[in-house]
Amino acid sequence: MAASAQATETDTGTGTETEAGAETGTPGSTEMGASDTGVTDTGASDQDSTDSETGAEEAAEGEEAADTGAETAAETATDTAADADTGSAPKVVEMTMGDADAPVTVVEYASFTCPHCAHFHQDVLPQIKANYIDSGDVRFVFREVYFDRFGLWAGMVARCGGEERYFGIADVIFERQREWTRGQPAEIAANLRRIGKTAGMDEATLDACLQDAEMAEALVARFEETSQEDGIDATPSFIINGEKFSNMGYDAFAETLDEQIEAAQ
Repeated sequence: MAASAQATETDTGTGTETEAGAETGTPGSTEMGASDTGVTDTGASDQDSTDSETGAEEAAEGEEAADTGAETAAETATDTAADADTGSAPKVVEMTMGDADAPVTVVEYASFTCPHCAHFHQDVLPQIKANYIDSGDVRFVFREVYFDRFGLWAGMVARCGGEERYFGIADVIFERQREWTRGQPAEIAANLRRIGKTAGMDEATLDACLQDAEMAEALVARFEETSQEDGIDATPSFIINGEKFSNMGYDAFAETLDEQIEAAQ
């Protein structure tokens, strides 16, 4: 797959798009073995990731040196993600919001490069948080899906800020999705670095996170394991108290949560 283009097949019946040959890896890599997961993006083609801006190429050249060391890490992740030794792999922290003892657990599977996921996080999730998570009725778990290496990079930047800042950084990544996904890989890496810096991280911290091949391996392995266990084939998808649901607007989501809360009592 070309670095700045994605091949998709549209399912007109469901509005989903099948990702063909998706790649993952740390900045500077060319491909990675997560392309056969069968997960689809419910709107990834709406994004103009093929459009690179003139003049950004020069800025990208300035970032290229910072990304050079990540190429080796990416190649390592490419070759070993599927065979990672889980006994020695870094721990992948589950990113959660809400009371651990809440009667309802919502697990969202989403990609940082998926437009419908961005819509959910900007328009639907804030209402769910205010009405269900903050009240102690729902525990929310966010699991990253990697259609491509750009989604993996975004996840690594969000995680670079630690658990306390993760969702704040993720919100910015989703909010600026159409901006940071434009251009060639070096430009996209530079865009994500800028988001990381606005969250208070310095260049050295971001370098360490984005060049961490072992963490990249662990993240991809965890994504493949959990998405296969839960039968995830589209984003965003939700597991609500063990039951799988596709993308919903707030009203339908609230109705589902109310039913699950009542059933749990």
